[in-house]
Amino acid sequence: MGLMVYLNRVQFARGAIATLAEELALAGIVRPLLVTDAGIVAAGLLDRIRAVLPAAMSIAVFDAVPPNPTEAAVRAATRAFLAHGADGVIGLGGGSPLDLAKAVALLATHGGDSLAPYAVIEGGLARITDRCAPVVAIPTTSGTGSEVSRGALIVLDDGRKLSIGSPYLIPRAAICDPDLTLGLPPLLTAGTGMDALAHCVETLCSPRVNPIAAAIARDGLARAWRALPLAVADGADADAREAMMLASMQGALAFQKGLGAVHALSHPLGGLAVPLHHGTLNAVLLPHVLRFNAPNIASVLPILATAMDEPEGAELLADAIAAMSRIIGLPATLAEMGVPESVLPAIAAAAMLDHHHLTNPRRATQADYLALLRTAHAGE
Repeated sequence: MGLMVYLNRVQFARGAIATLAEELALAGIVRPLLVTDAGIVAAGLLDRIRAVLPAAMSIAVFDAVPPNPTEAAVRAATRAFLAHGADGVIGLGGGSPLDLAKAVALLATHGGDSLAPYAVIEGGLARITDRCAPVVAIPTTSGTGSEVSRGALIVLDDGRKLSIGSPYLIPRAAICDPDLTLGLPPLLTAGTGMDALAHCVETLCSPRVNPIAAAIARDGLARAWRALPLAVADGADADAREAMMLASMQGALAFQKGLGAVHALSHPLGGLAVPLHHGTLNAVLLPHVLRFNAPNIASVLPILATAMDEPEGAELLADAIAAMSRIIGLPATLAEMGVPESVLPAIAAAAMLDHHHLTNPRRATQADYLALLRTAHAGE
């Protein structure tokens, strides 16, 4: 593979990191702020980035991205951007650094110190303009697909985990180098991989009509279903890593069609004080949501079954997804993840306000969401 252009430029190949200097130049970035986290630095990936850039390039580094990116962290990174006189952002890491990089590109160019006015559910789409600083995204996990998406999920100061979204936030370029994911720990591979898989499943179930997105999601689902257990079992399996990085990208290219109740629920859960991995939440929730949606997705079930090479039927497919989670070592319930039962009513109420609630194939009430959460919490 090589250069692809869909929503943005994508350099997809083993060794694609070598194209970084070229992509920065094309994006007009000469003084970047690199946004990442401490784990990426400890793994030596920051050193690999520096090695492919001109020695004379002035780079500032913000490496304090939390597991779920917060508005406070965005402000801190924005201060680093302005202090450096940066003209663009490099996002390096999983979904959290990539999302935070997009938020910095917005806040540094639009003024103020709050992201709330730019949240999708607050009418923020109309407030985000082409003044956003350019972003080049380098994923090091295979799950969110943030490198090709227009959204950034940020936990605001008031505790809400909201999507900041605009076509102006799509990275100018994505550098997808599967070699950067070699050796990723099994549980992180599993959790991020189930995020990609959930994107494909929910895209296919969304009632919006987008045949192109649906076709991409079908291929991504088939690819992830085959490759994920292999990637978890062997961190050095280069073919499985490449397949998962492609499936991750495909999931995000496809979810322009819309997601659903899995993400409507996992977003507010991700805003809790206890750190919860987004992809793992999706893995726990997906079988329950699939069963709930069964009456409204009869035409989709054969497509899912074919892509997954599993028997047709909502119950059978839900069981297969739950079994996959067990095989790759993920928890089976929200209780196992440390979610207190006392927060479930508030999560159900928050899910009603999430924009993905509107594209779930079966209209859910707050009571429906609470019932889903209680089932996922207990594992019934």
